[in-house]
Amino acid sequence: MRSDSVRIAVVTPVFNRKMVTLQCLRSLARLDSSGLEVEVWVVDDGSTDGTANAVREEFPEANLIRGSGDLWYTEGTNVGVRAALKSKPDYVLMINDDQVFDDQSLKFLVETAELNPRSVVGPILLLWDQPHRLFQTAPVWRTSKGGWQHWTNQTVWTIPSSFWEAELIVGNCVLIPRKAIEECGLMNSSRYPNFGDAEYTPRLKRKGWNLLIEPRSRVFCQPNSSLPRIRSLGLKRQIEYLLVDLKHTHNLRRRFYAYWDGAPSRVKGVIAFLLFLGRLLVGRNVENPKHASRKVEPQLNDLFHSRLIGE
Repeated sequence: MRSDSVRIAVVTPVFNRKMVTLQCLRSLARLDSSGLEVEVWVVDDGSTDGTANAVREEFPEANLIRGSGDLWYTEGTNVGVRAALKSKPDYVLMINDDQVFDDQSLKFLVETAELNPRSVVGPILLLWDQPHRLFQTAPVWRTSKGGWQHWTNQTVWTIPSSFWEAELIVGNCVLIPRKAIEECGLMNSSRYPNFGDAEYTPRLKRKGWNLLIEPRSRVFCQPNSSLPRIRSLGLKRQIEYLLVDLKHTHNLRRRFYAYWDGAPSRVKGVIAFLLFLGRLLVGRNVENPKHASRKVEPQLNDLFHSRLIGE
């Protein structure tokens, strides 16, 4: 670690989750920041529930940026990062506001980043309601499975004990060197109003930045809410979500972009997308929660053994 303080800019976009946002900021305020200079940037994209006033009142030291309601996750994050970069931080920590940080989590992320040049580092993400279970951590690409495979049956006892190399780091929490952002740019908000992280860390990886997961760093996240199955919706909603609304999880154009931009190669991305479509048409989408819960998964400490770097 360097002898001088490491400067960290924490950036989060928020919208109409006042108590969730305050909970997140309170956990950031409790972080062990010895040897760190931490500056927080909150981009409130037009909240109507009093989020901005509550943040100003309880966290007057935080930098608050107001949006008009059309930024969404990706551009909301980009706006905060652009503002934060003006003060030349060493790293930017991009986060969602629906998470709570272990008090040592940031120090471990920074320590690993400092020890490994040209590295982007993510923590272990765990669920609020089941704090031993992993959430969206270190997905792997499987062309034959229709794209990115997210884990559903991993726990704190099935992961490697030291940091390892990943294929993708989801945007819930990721520590990115300023130099990586200056070299590779920001997330693509025109293609990805939401879910801009789907192609961002794979892009960084293609440009020579290592993606590392540091298991000592632990962040607790709100579980994703269950989405209605697309088959249960009316025809108008199906057309809107599948073909028109790029912000929606079910949108096929957004998914194609994510595969085109984020797959190991564009050929693999196209093949995986076609396989995904086929499974969707026959009602066997591998992302369906009932199907996912029945999957047999290797333990991550076995799967990633060859990628361990910290031992």
